[in-house]
Amino acid sequence: MPIRTARPSDYQRVIHNVNDWWGGRQMSQMLPKLFFVHFCSTSFIIERDERIIGFLIGFMSQTHSQEAYIHFAGVHPEYRKQGVGRTLYDQFFSTVQSLGCNRVRCVTSPVNQQSLAYHLHLGFQIEPGSAQNDSTSYHLDYDGLGEHRVLLFKHL
Repeated sequence: MPIRTARPSDYQRVIHNVNDWWGGRQMSQMLPKLFFVHFCSTSFIIERDERIIGFLIGFMSQTHSQEAYIHFAGVHPEYRKQGVGRTLYDQFFSTVQSLGCNRVRCVTSPVNQQSLAYHLHLGFQIEPGSAQNDSTSYHLDYDGLGEHRVLLFKHL
């Protein structure tokens, strides 16, 4: 599956589809263009027939030099369960590990059970939080008032 680093020109193609990929949920505001401009070397795109079918936006932490963070990843609904997401994550893991990172972090919503299950399948672990829902520990108001998040990490 051909994979390449993200480019600023990819932004419009991704942002026009991201809400549809999430079933109409308004997700585009979580993905400003700056990620496509300033984190190209650790962000990845997979295309098929000249259309983006998957992307991962990630970066290395400036505060914790041995950690990297996955900010946003998505796969076109028609291409899920075909290895697109796994290919993107594996490329990110390999890239940041070669740059000295030994841990990757990301977050998801406690109600997004599909995302949570996927990350656990990839070997991520849940960082214990102050609240619990259906045996899932999460952090209250992590991304703002009422914006609770499950914090995940993976050792490389």
